[in-house]
Amino acid sequence: MSERRKSVLVVDGDAEVREPLAAALQRDYHVLRAATGEVALQLMEKEDVELMLLDVHLAGISGIDVLKITKENYPYVEVIVISAIEELDAAIEAMRCGAYHYISKDSDIDGVRALVAHASERQDLNRHVLRLRAEVAEQVDREFVVGPSRSTRDVIELVRKVAPLPATVLILGESGTGKELLARMIHRESGASDSPFVAVNLAAIPNDLVESTLFGHEKGAFTGAIRQQLGKF
Repeated sequence: MSERRKSVLVVDGDAEVREPLAAALQRDYHVLRAATGEVALQLMEKEDVELMLLDVHLAGISGIDVLKITKENYPYVEVIVISAIEELDAAIEAMRCGAYHYISKDSDIDGVRALVAHASERQDLNRHVLRLRAEVAEQVDREFVVGPSRSTRDVIELVRKVAPLPATVLILGESGTGKELLARMIHRESGASDSPFVAVNLAAIPNDLVESTLFGHEKGAFTGAIRQQLGKF
């Protein structure tokens, strides 16, 4: 039985760009086509799209908006944007919105194939990491549940009661007693389990870097800020 091919959605209003790209990818992927952003989003609802080639300038809804909607609703779809050389600002904006990379309309076909293959490889790697995290999480839960201590079982019971509540939880305890493991367990069983769990060891951060680490900073905000840094929040 042959391996299932990934689906690639090629979105471009210019058939002279769209069709050669689709033809070039047809051998290795299941290729879908759309001339507008509206049609692309409709296809996303019906088809299991995994990769996308997306023109930044489309009639109707813009390519950037299609990208934002895609990343919001289908975060693991890898998107490569298509732009003209003079549209570099639009390509950079697309990268900021979560695009994997961008290509120009005059890119050679072999380069496009290679870029799509790289995006596919990163997607596979991300899925592998998610599976490993799930396995680790399952192991952590097992370690808590099978603990012989009655006090440990009481803690787990309390955690399961607290986790679904819309409350802030403070966990206190000596170093090495499993505070972060309990926090991860609360996160997994809460209504925010689909959102990131961010662990920060404040004891390892110098006092003068705490604010920057938590809230981030812009390039040039202070001496030594040579690039933008996204904060934990």
